[in-house]
Amino acid sequence: MTKPTIGFIGLGLMGGAMVARLQDCGYAVTVMGNRDRTEIDRAIARGASEAKNARELASTSDIVMLCMGTSDQVESRLQGPDGVIAGVKPGAVVIDFGTSLPASTRKLGAALAAKGVTYMDAPLGRTPSHARDGQLNIMCSGDFAAFERVRPVLENLGENVFHLGALGNGHTIKLINNFLAQNMANAMAEAFAMADVTGIERQQVYNVMSAGPLGSGFMDFMAAYALEGDSTKLAFSISNAAKDVGYYDRMAQEAGATSVMAAGALGALRDAVHGGAGDAMVPELVDYYAKRLKGG
Repeated sequence: MTKPTIGFIGLGLMGGAMVARLQDCGYAVTVMGNRDRTEIDRAIARGASEAKNARELASTSDIVMLCMGTSDQVESRLQGPDGVIAGVKPGAVVIDFGTSLPASTRKLGAALAAKGVTYMDAPLGRTPSHARDGQLNIMCSGDFAAFERVRPVLENLGENVFHLGALGNGHTIKLINNFLAQNMANAMAEAFAMADVTGIERQQVYNVMSAGPLGSGFMDFMAAYALEGDSTKLAFSISNAAKDVGYYDRMAQEAGATSVMAAGALGALRDAVHGGAGDAMVPELVDYYAKRLKGG
């Protein structure tokens, strides 16, 4: 069967790796310009076409994919006279791979449905290196018949491809996942910093914690920096973590609930960002807590 044509918006590190994987799998890809052209130029060198705007990109694509940082960015690419909605073909599928607000996702889904287009949210787990090898975790939700149509493409990108029900469920689960992850990251960062304050070697704290039920891959990500100065095991910025926990808190409020646990992690993450650490990786929160516990 003929492979569907792909339009891809958002060629950062993750999006660029995903486009490279799609090209390796034989898909014709159209991309859209970005302020940083590194991945755009690489994709074009491998045979991708470049569209002048999202409307033009959508008009030539069977599947439109977005890998953006925020809901505002997704909305700006979908809406307006030069947006995806203005140019997308009836019967097409639009997929948001970013971590977005579920309410925004459902609103955009309704606008696309009015044009005979299916919108799906499919946030991602794992890293750009996994994307390059087709080993992502993909949390997809939306119309199941449309999911079955795009499943072969998703399975070229992901090792584990989940269908999670109604539109917005993928983003909801991703925010819950990231909320839990960032609470763990903050707790572990403070634990290592508290070891410093109380005169205990960080390695001893890690040896005890990792030997029991607290031991986990996530603990090892944080320990790699706390013990060895390696922040690359969890290459996710503090500013992105603050955005995701903020989205989680907003999602809870929109559902009529008040999160008990979000406030602590969110306050620390935002404080770290305001202190100039936004571009640092999450494991480097250990430095933030070490300074804060010492009154800095």
